[in-house]
Amino acid sequence: MKYATSLAAVLITAFAGAVQAAPAMMSVEWTAQACDAWNKDADLTNGLAEKWIKNDKGRGYKIIHMYRTDCGEATQTELKIQLKDGKAMCTYGGAIQNAKMDYAVDYTMHATTEKWNEMGAGEYGPMKAMMFGRLKFTGPKMEAMSVMGPFEAFLKLPGKVPGDKACPAK
Repeated sequence: MKYATSLAAVLITAFAGAVQAAPAMMSVEWTAQACDAWNKDADLTNGLAEKWIKNDKGRGYKIIHMYRTDCGEATQTELKIQLKDGKAMCTYGGAIQNAKMDYAVDYTMHATTEKWNEMGAGEYGPMKAMMFGRLKFTGPKMEAMSVMGPFEAFLKLPGKVPGDKACPAK
């Protein structure tokens, strides 16, 4: 009996250490994971590799800022997307590094936690999200409309990357 109790205690301790809570959705940590998920999604890497990624004003990158409206603008995070080996690759995900946005080529998107979760679950795509004001959006709208398939894949990242409902730390 003593052996079984000791074994149970060891297993519980090991299991507790292995289980970690997901980072807050759209936190710095979550955004780094979203960057990795971007790079594993052919709709994003291939679908944005032609015209979209090349509209960068010669800088060699595009910036996407995103946040959850109910958590506040101060919780914004950043994705940096660059053309690498013929693909639109996420080369950085985390805290804001490019505070000055050029909305001829860059994007800021925000929605409530509820709406990000709905989009992440694939309940609706970018057209409905923008038309009904569920996704607030600053950036080249016509460009975004020309890449609706990949844009939809982007909106599904909150469904692919586990995230806690708590607001990220500011």
